[in-house]
Amino acid sequence: MTHAQNLWLFFLLVFGIIIVPGMDMFFVMANGLTGGRARAMAATTGVMLGGIFHTIFGAVAVGVLNSLPALVYHTLLLAGAAYMAWIGWTLIRSSITVSGLGTTAANSQARAFAQGFITCALNPKAYMFTLAVYPQFMQPRYGPVWMQAIAMGLITILTQGTIYGSLGLAAASARDFLVGSPRITIWIGRVAGALFLAVAAMTVGRVALG
Repeated sequence: MTHAQNLWLFFLLVFGIIIVPGMDMFFVMANGLTGGRARAMAATTGVMLGGIFHTIFGAVAVGVLNSLPALVYHTLLLAGAAYMAWIGWTLIRSSITVSGLGTTAANSQARAFAQGFITCALNPKAYMFTLAVYPQFMQPRYGPVWMQAIAMGLITILTQGTIYGSLGLAAASARDFLVGSPRITIWIGRVAGALFLAVAAMTVGRVALG
């Protein structure tokens, strides 16, 4: 697999997990519904900063993992693959819908930005996702880890900005559409789950081949 193909697969995985309704998406939409476009974009920017934080964490973690003995490294890769498979199976079996999205108290744009960052940066599931996924995509044959981290970080924040920003700017209409079309979000979750299972299988295959 070339580096470009590797990044495309990473993008598909990131897109699949970001497009599934979750805490960050609900936070941005809630700010768009209650505070207008400016607050929606402030919240989105905060979440994107959180994405940068997770990218840095992932790059450091990969650097540490690469220094471990092969047996330990492969064991951790398999553990990450098992976690991704669990996420995938959970998404496939779940019926994720957008409903019951409440409103938030009036906040300033600065507070929306800060809360967006905290919501993303302190999400424990994001750390588990980073530890499981980044070692699968950051490989020595693709060059220095920091260059790979920049590419993966840009993919992450641009995807976050595009999806969350678009939903934030059209929060009311997007919410009405998604609430009225639950099957769409259910199938989005199932496709994302299939992507996780595929990457997990590829990781197991790579470890088996040495």
